[in-house]
Amino acid sequence: MIQRARKALLFGVIGAAAALAGAATIAVAQAAPQPASAAAQHAAAGDTPPSAVEDFEYPNAAKLLKEKGIKLGRGDGHILLSECTDANILVRTTSTSADNFKYCFKATGKNGYLTLEVPEVFSVDSKGPAFQATVTSEGQKKIVHVNEGGSKPVGIGDVDPGSSGKPAVLIELRVDG
Repeated sequence: MIQRARKALLFGVIGAAAALAGAATIAVAQAAPQPASAAAQHAAAGDTPPSAVEDFEYPNAAKLLKEKGIKLGRGDGHILLSECTDANILVRTTSTSADNFKYCFKATGKNGYLTLEVPEVFSVDSKGPAFQATVTSEGQKKIVHVNEGGSKPVGIGDVDPGSSGKPAVLIELRVDG
């Protein structure tokens, strides 16, 4: 019995010594000066990392303006400029000969919006969802509702009584399904 007590006491003392040595090692490691990481040194140099906040600007808008002559603004990513074979929204215009005088968009969700500037629009057509197109003509803003699979004339294409028949600029597409 005494021998058991000695063993327990001996293991207890050894265990306590090991715990103290480990705690001391950790304390010394924490107190030692740490080398600055490359990221911390880069940030300290005054460079600010890019913002992670979404600004809703259309990606590569400047490039698309040069290539296709269309100004794309803000959107939620659910209406995209696309190839006409995949499109479900068509914007017909007299201002470009690309894609047979039309710009093509794909609505990828039940809801979406895109601000843009397309001059000399004469028709907006749906090959899919119903949508709204906001156009301006002679300083007047007008919202045009296009039914699923439908088509609406605007600007010079609108020959209804009371319409101006003047060039229109498309400024927004909106799908609310």
